[in-house]
Amino acid sequence: MSEQARRRTPNSPKSPRPHRRPKKDPVRILAFEALRAVDERDAYANLVLPPLLKKAREKHEGFDGRDAALATELVYGTLRRQGTYDAIISACVDRPLREVDPPVLDVLALGAHQLLGMRTPSHAAVSATVELARVVLGDGRAKFVNAVLRKIAQDDFDTWVARVAPPYEEDAEDHLAVVHSHPRWVVSALWDALGGGRAGIEALLAADNERPEVTLVARPGRATTEELAAAAETEPGRWSPYARRLAEGGEPGAIEAVREGRAGVQDEGSQLVAIALANAPVDGPDTRWLDGCAGPGGKAALLGALAAERGAALLASEKQPHRARLVERALAGNPGPYQVIAADGTRPPWREGSFDRVLMDVPCSGLGALRRRPEARWRRRPSDLDGFAPLQRGLLTEALRAVRVGGVVGYATCSPHLAETRVVVDDVLKKTGGAELIDARPLLPGVPELGDGPDVQLWPHVHGTDAMYLALIRRTA
Repeated sequence: MSEQARRRTPNSPKSPRPHRRPKKDPVRILAFEALRAVDERDAYANLVLPPLLKKAREKHEGFDGRDAALATELVYGTLRRQGTYDAIISACVDRPLREVDPPVLDVLALGAHQLLGMRTPSHAAVSATVELARVVLGDGRAKFVNAVLRKIAQDDFDTWVARVAPPYEEDAEDHLAVVHSHPRWVVSALWDALGGGRAGIEALLAADNERPEVTLVARPGRATTEELAAAAETEPGRWSPYARRLAEGGEPGAIEAVREGRAGVQDEGSQLVAIALANAPVDGPDTRWLDGCAGPGGKAALLGALAAERGAALLASEKQPHRARLVERALAGNPGPYQVIAADGTRPPWREGSFDRVLMDVPCSGLGALRRRPEARWRRRPSDLDGFAPLQRGLLTEALRAVRVGGVVGYATCSPHLAETRVVVDDVLKKTGGAELIDARPLLPGVPELGDGPDVQLWPHVHGTDAMYLALIRRTA
């Protein structure tokens, strides 16, 4: 036997001690897999996480609600604070971050969140993250992870932010971008939409990093808020008469009305948009309603229920067939007449003047829902707005053609960016003529701080909703 072979023989006294196998923590492995899917496949965490959690429950006995909650916080917390953590990690490594492998950065960010954003003791956060690195990266890169995390562990979050963020007085937007973990261009756009003032922008950026409440909607004629209150621990909605806010840790799928589609999960901002359009005054008949961008179906389900109460019929149109199927599922069992079609709202099959009410909730940058989709802030670019602009204008133009004289169009976006809200509405009204803005504020009774009108912008830090925008337009000629 050769000397080299003898060294590899387990019984040889000169054999090195075998490496200890790393402990496989299903929660942190799941969180790492979710972050990799977001990075590699441009997936959304809210779509990736549920199947991963289901797989973990099936594979690991004892994987319970607390494990699911921890995995969810690791994923969403890391994504929300990614910009800040990147700045801190950059201060602890001797090379540009672009030269660090993305999987290594994901592990480091998970560790940073446990150290700086959660109540995990430092030794436990470092130890658990290094074990994760050994499993998913190998022993060599785990040593690098260990060295970096030990540097991060030397200070708390506030100390690190004070060190890595430029002074506010020197560059206010860059300071806020690092402190609140938003791209600089998003900070600038949100600040413009708010109209200035440091307190407002800091409150909004901070709200974007808060975990959003789960809000339920009782679809009229199908479920009641009293039924939802009896079925689960909830609080009343702030503004919508159909809303109940689910207690932290509550599971919507455990509620019978939600399972049956008589109720659903829907942000109060989205509920208010549908309610305001439904209550806007129209001249003449009120029997034909259209949701022109209906996918995935939340607003369509509420509109359909409201239309049914008045004997009106809803046509729900969605360009993508798979999303149209989601709309069909949301509307299934609606007590009134409805139809779901797959059609392009910029080249619609319906005739001009066919509807009394039209909702056009257009595709947008999603900057108003960063609480729910934190990865969107890192995925979007300013140039994306140029791609949305012609689509948004085309959809609103067709919506105004679809509504009859005396009818009302609701133009909505889940973005407060002025280029997607007032600029679009103003441009289309100038080009088309024969239409006028009506004041939407009285149609949201009890909701404060709605601005000067006639359009409405909701805010996470003011109203506790997504940053939904709504303009109501009456066709006059």
